[in-house]
Amino acid sequence: MRSSLKLRFSAGIVLLLLSATHATHAQQAPPASQSFALTDTKDLTEQGVKAEAVEYKGRKAIRLTTQVEFGLAFLNGTQFRDGTIDVDIATKILTPPGVRMPGFTGIAFRANPDTGHFEMFYLRPGNSHAEDQAMRNHSVQYTSEPNYGWEKLRRHWPFIYESYTDLQLDEWVHVKIEVHGRLASLYLNNSASPSLIVDGLKGEDLQGPVALWGYASEEAYFSNLKITNATPEPIRNGGDAAGTWDMKFATDAGVYAGTMKLVREGSTLLGLWSGAFGPDQPVSGTWRDGYVELTFSGTWPEQPGAVTVTLAGWVDEDNAKGRMKVEGRADGRWTAIRKK
Repeated sequence: MRSSLKLRFSAGIVLLLLSATHATHAQQAPPASQSFALTDTKDLTEQGVKAEAVEYKGRKAIRLTTQVEFGLAFLNGTQFRDGTIDVDIATKILTPPGVRMPGFTGIAFRANPDTGHFEMFYLRPGNSHAEDQAMRNHSVQYTSEPNYGWEKLRRHWPFIYESYTDLQLDEWVHVKIEVHGRLASLYLNNSASPSLIVDGLKGEDLQGPVALWGYASEEAYFSNLKITNATPEPIRNGGDAAGTWDMKFATDAGVYAGTMKLVREGSTLLGLWSGAFGPDQPVSGTWRDGYVELTFSGTWPEQPGAVTVTLAGWVDEDNAKGRMKVEGRADGRWTAIRKK
């Protein structure tokens, strides 16, 4: 799979139609629930994929194939923010024997057809029984396209946005995606425990259509999709990071605290950190509609030595939280409260 998943479709007319549909439904409250049997293609708008009504493993379904890297089939009339998405998925790879292909089949949500942005969970069933443990740990994946693809998330935050689960190629898997605000959980085969939890979705949109996602060199199958919309969490994008923040880091190496003072000029953040890891440490970072990424250097308190601290997360009013790591020393979560 290539290092970035960029939409490279020339479907201009399709995008215009999707944009019009998106605008119409953005002004209306979605129904409490929507069901799509996926026994025909009448509820789908294709973007870079071919959708066909077929029978697979004893049930009627939609099959997606594509001649480009990947593509989407949007479910017409959907406008999902918070709630659950239930669907059955199967993956059949088409590569010759001996050619490694784990399979990639997923569900996109909070999509924006105008920009090509969407949140997504997808399955790699061919990795689930690999002899290499690292490959096994890549069985299920979260991405936020196009800016936070699998490679960027894996390199910056190893094993936070993907995990192992028991999957099989060519077999139906029941998928449930549960979304509340910036928290999303992936459940498989009616398990009471999630296979993957993402606390801090990285997408730029809090609502948008749901879509089926398929990849090249495979057949992706979908059946019986149901959306259950819930009352939205009271969050919104745009929270400003400027100000003075009391911060706490809860890590696998211990709990650390301090104060961060930030100023913002456009998308650029600058400031000072004082507390664990040292006083008056210069901070730099970026801001995007309330999403922040920050770094500063310091000294590790237990075993003195220079360290780099990295934070990423969201500002919501006078509160903020996200993931953090001290390179080579600690990993965990951070929370912050703006000082009045």
